[in-house]
Amino acid sequence: MKLPLTFVLLFLASLCFAQRQNVYFLKNNGKHVEVRDSADYIRIVREPDSGSVNFNVFEYYLDGKVQMLGKSSTVDPLTLEEQCIRFFKNGGKKTASTYKKGLLINIEYYYFPNGKIYQALTYPDNGLLYNELENNFLINECRDSTGTSLVSEGNGHYIGYDEDFKKITEQGDVKNGKREGVWQGRNDNRHTSFEETYNNGILVTGFAKLDDGKTVNYTKARSVAPQFRGGLDGFARYLSNNIQYPDIARENNIQGKVVLSFVVEKDGRITEIKVTKSVVPVIDQEAVRVLNNSPKWVPGTMYGSPVRVQYSVPVSFALN
Repeated sequence: MKLPLTFVLLFLASLCFAQRQNVYFLKNNGKHVEVRDSADYIRIVREPDSGSVNFNVFEYYLDGKVQMLGKSSTVDPLTLEEQCIRFFKNGGKKTASTYKKGLLINIEYYYFPNGKIYQALTYPDNGLLYNELENNFLINECRDSTGTSLVSEGNGHYIGYDEDFKKITEQGDVKNGKREGVWQGRNDNRHTSFEETYNNGILVTGFAKLDDGKTVNYTKARSVAPQFRGGLDGFARYLSNNIQYPDIARENNIQGKVVLSFVVEKDGRITEIKVTKSVVPVIDQEAVRVLNNSPKWVPGTMYGSPVRVQYSVPVSFALN
């Protein structure tokens, strides 16, 4: 196992002399860590090719195998562009996607670990929504691991699996690419079984039963992300009105973007604030202070129940 990794590291080191590049150690939740041994994978962002404006992005599992190949219009955090290919640990293709300004567009293909196509989803390329509330894609194709078609040309019976393809997580009918009728599933991580009814891709009603016997009814969306009251615009106004640019940073013309990770609790409180991308300590501390004083957020929900959600936001410090 050490030989491929050694080869990859030596190969990457040799490229440093030819091209400028940034190397990051990251956890699966996107958090930056300082040392390789604490990371789940390695990301390398290399300068654009001649004639291109997009940076080249390479991600590797810790054993040196490729995890992702793609392009980005920004260095950190990424704003994915063009084609992006992700791989299983066995080296097989996992997904093939196309991005525009960080958003999925066109057809995205998923694969089984055995190399056969699992599903094909179509995303809009014009910013419009296929569905009003969530799942902004059409289910065009779905197959089993032998290649047998389950959904064809947007119609059929869809089966969803966990990431390891060991358990069925949901299933239901698809009509014209959208969920239709009764869908049933199981989320082991949430200890929850659910049944949902859809009309033209819109969740009409949902019923969740937890393993402890508690039941919850919900509508509109299976999961809802936490948000600042007033949305992104409200959060931007809050930051603008409350950030006090540190004098020493202003005097030395220090600018940059601090990335903070935190948890939105079930009651909307902000906890566990951490700096995942630093500028300088005085700017980092100001970003943490302002976020720590934030009013309560609208908590996230899943299957109708409030949940703790890990979140991340960039806080920009710019003079003038």
